[in-house]
Amino acid sequence: MTTRSATPPTTTPRRSWVALAVLTLPVMLIAIDNTVLAFALPAIAEDFRPAASTQLWIVDVYSLVLAALLVAMGSLGDRIGRRRLLLIGAGGFAIVSAVAAFAPTAEMLVLARAVLGFFGAMLMPSTLSLIRNIFTEASARRLAIAIWASCFTAGSTLGPIVGGALLEHFHWGSVFLIAVPILLPLLILAPKLVPESRDPNPGPLDLVSVALSFVAMLPLVWAIKTAAHDGLSALVVIAVVVGLSAGVLFVRRQNRRPIPMLDMELFRYGPFTSSVLANFLSIVGLIGFIFFVSQHLQLVLGLSPLEAGLVTLPGAVVSMIAGISVVKAAKRFSAQTLIVFGLVFVAAGFILILLFRHDLSVAAIIVSFIVLELGVGVSQTISNDTIVASVPAAKAGAASAVSETAYELGAVVGAATLGTIFTAFYRANVQVPDGLTPAQAGDAAESIGGATAVAGELPAPIAEKLLASAHTAFDSGIAPTATLAATLVLAAAVIVIVAFRRSAVAAPPTDH
Repeated sequence: MTTRSATPPTTTPRRSWVALAVLTLPVMLIAIDNTVLAFALPAIAEDFRPAASTQLWIVDVYSLVLAALLVAMGSLGDRIGRRRLLLIGAGGFAIVSAVAAFAPTAEMLVLARAVLGFFGAMLMPSTLSLIRNIFTEASARRLAIAIWASCFTAGSTLGPIVGGALLEHFHWGSVFLIAVPILLPLLILAPKLVPESRDPNPGPLDLVSVALSFVAMLPLVWAIKTAAHDGLSALVVIAVVVGLSAGVLFVRRQNRRPIPMLDMELFRYGPFTSSVLANFLSIVGLIGFIFFVSQHLQLVLGLSPLEAGLVTLPGAVVSMIAGISVVKAAKRFSAQTLIVFGLVFVAAGFILILLFRHDLSVAAIIVSFIVLELGVGVSQTISNDTIVASVPAAKAGAASAVSETAYELGAVVGAATLGTIFTAFYRANVQVPDGLTPAQAGDAAESIGGATAVAGELPAPIAEKLLASAHTAFDSGIAPTATLAATLVLAAAVIVIVAFRRSAVAAPPTDH
């Protein structure tokens, strides 16, 4: 087998780092967008009074479309040019964000969010694959990926802070309008600073594979979200069957085509597959942690959304520092050692939460989150580098899309699975006092947010009794959730050890 190269970048080292700065802009935007909407939902609900199902679609449709299209868009970037795809995505995302900010109805907002997912799927794989082609030397590439991953972490943390600050002064549409000033410099500077790259021999665009990848991902992500919210149903089972069946057909088609859209041989290479798994499970842990902590800080400890966002800031700073610092460590330690090190710290963050669960103060959360984010910073940098380094530069788009799919699935599964455990323990343990109307009792028994809202309508003695029970019931989910998350992440660490050892004498796949 021979390796084909992408179009070589014609740029100086200084221009490469400036290009990286430009490429971090959409990364930060996507990360902010993943978390900022949650803070705008109350205002959106007050404006539109949407049905519960419509409100759920406002939140979910973006990630559904985004996750379903990542693999297809990564492959498309390999074919038409990653910079071109990035610019199309950035332009479309900016325009549709402005439309979403002034959506006249909830249904139009759902449609705008779906289109944002379409253009968002063009951004993330393009940035990582362009980095793979701009930085060909290993240590420079690791540092660039560390900065890229740090910006994703920074954006995830800035989302609650930016959202809280904007919503204190402006209309909810402001959380969408922030896309315009972030993406405008990219649209102006990228054509001058970012060299184009593509697969020189991509083969024909396989529309059947594109359709199969979409049909495989969309029903599965929808089923995870729906099962978490409404429980299992016949429709959820059908969606899972459809998604898995399409996935099987997609794999079979890739194995039979001379130039596949996604080379399935990659998954036979242990470091690639185990790094994808490490990405996935560390994000499951991170998003699950944020899901719980944001509610505990606001609904149990009584912090404002902005104050709750600031509590996560020290952890995010540590994650950025760890991600960049690990580049030097990579010269002395193997990728396997560093990924395992990071995963162990992610698990340690959950173990600390488990130990602090009876007195989970702001200080305890900050310490636990710092430990967890240190692990995320280390593991994400090295695992992403392993993923993109496992493929020829010409195929970087498809490999980057796999990495981004792990991110998105991790976010979906983290919020859905760990959130469902908390909800189940809350419902099983909350004790609703007498004196409530049937509607109030139903809301209070449903979630801690419902109990907090109902408490505002009750006399002080009954409200205090309800809130005390709701807080205890919510925190009863800490032990099982933290135990499960720590176990999953440690299991990923074991898989990484085994996979890297088995591949010690094997070379990564090359292009055909």
